[in-house]
Amino acid sequence: MQRVVHSMSLATVAGTIFGFLLIIGAIAHGTDDFLSFVSIEGFLIVIGGTIANAFMSYQANYVMLAFAAIWHMVHKPRATREGLNAEILRLIKWAYIVHSKGLAGLEGEIDSRIKEPLLRYGVELVVTGYNGSVIRTMMNTAVEADFERAITPVTVLRNMASTAPAFGMVGTLVGMVIMLQNIHGDMSKIGNGLAIALLATLYGVITARLVYLPAADKLMQKEEIMRFRNYMMAEGLVLLAEKQSPRYMQDKLNSFLDPGIHFNIDSQIKKPAAEAAASGEAPHP
Repeated sequence: MQRVVHSMSLATVAGTIFGFLLIIGAIAHGTDDFLSFVSIEGFLIVIGGTIANAFMSYQANYVMLAFAAIWHMVHKPRATREGLNAEILRLIKWAYIVHSKGLAGLEGEIDSRIKEPLLRYGVELVVTGYNGSVIRTMMNTAVEADFERAITPVTVLRNMASTAPAFGMVGTLVGMVIMLQNIHGDMSKIGNGLAIALLATLYGVITARLVYLPAADKLMQKEEIMRFRNYMMAEGLVLLAEKQSPRYMQDKLNSFLDPGIHFNIDSQIKKPAAEAAASGEAPHP
């Protein structure tokens, strides 16, 4: 399943730019001939070989998701430290709905507000009337299955990271052969062969260490955070099925959070509700 994110991670963008600028800066400091570091042959061998190997080794849709992960590397994840607090707020609001309208009251939430497939599935289990232990088992299975599907591109990217330097060595061998064949012939081609030999290795290492591996690690981190969030939501759905009080849900779900961002039901629900009542507005559950 492809994760869609929208906001940029400034730290990741800065790190990516800084990494490439260091290399470009080193080249600029050492020579004025930037074109000497450009080799179409070396680029084709490394990039083309790496992509071909990926499509040979994995299903095409997973390879395309791996390419998408490279682009999404600079975006923030959907699940964040601050966002977990907001997710508890949503669960506690649902608890008020259950206590006032019963489990059937959540059906309106399914129809209008829940777009995420995994969470929608969990709420449907609650509305169906399964007990808490059954929902916990089903949701744990669903969370792990979702996680395994989501991290398949990580395997693809790590394979590409190990393959790129190998194709860099292929480019080195090709360049050496070209160079050796022209030792007693056209001496102008020796430089071309040597450029292919060295630049192919350079391209392989750079793409592996500044593109494929960072994208794989970033995607893995995002999905691990998302799995943690999903387990918290699953536990909240179990508490809904057991019709636990909002106060109990707050204390149980806060065990997932850093103490510095614990949810406070009094400040985030009851106080706004009291202010709404004082102003004559209908409080939102």
